[in-house]
Amino acid sequence: MEPAEEYFQEYLNKHRIPFWFIQQDKKTFSKTVKQLNTKRPDFFILIPNIGFILVDIKDMEPLRKHKKFCIGFKETEKYNNLQKLFNMQVWYIISNKHTHYSTWYCMPASKARTYKHFQVKEDYYSIPVEDFTQLSTHEPIYNLLVK
Repeated sequence: MEPAEEYFQEYLNKHRIPFWFIQQDKKTFSKTVKQLNTKRPDFFILIPNIGFILVDIKDMEPLRKHKKFCIGFKETEKYNNLQKLFNMQVWYIISNKHTHYSTWYCMPASKARTYKHFQVKEDYYSIPVEDFTQLSTHEPIYNLLVK
């Protein structure tokens, strides 16, 4: 488990939010998921009276000069396929050691597709930090759905 995933798990437990961590090793990966050109996220979060969301946790800092996060193009397309095929919304949730994992930057993967994409080594979406919904460790994740 990566540091951001550990801190996010602590956050979920602190707010008594039910979840399942999705193991990422190859033995637990369905070959069909790969054949469908989808990707499995990190967490399955249960939201009372609403349902659930899937979450991919990113441990990254924004580009300092441009104040933008770079989100992988291929990964975003795979999450979009997952959403289209199974009606399962996937969110990117980003934090980093610079913020002491106390601020989470959140955006549905489907929204990331609306931004211009670039290619340096790989294709990516360049998304301004201010376009993410920010969530502090003191706020429950349910606030994402009302912001």
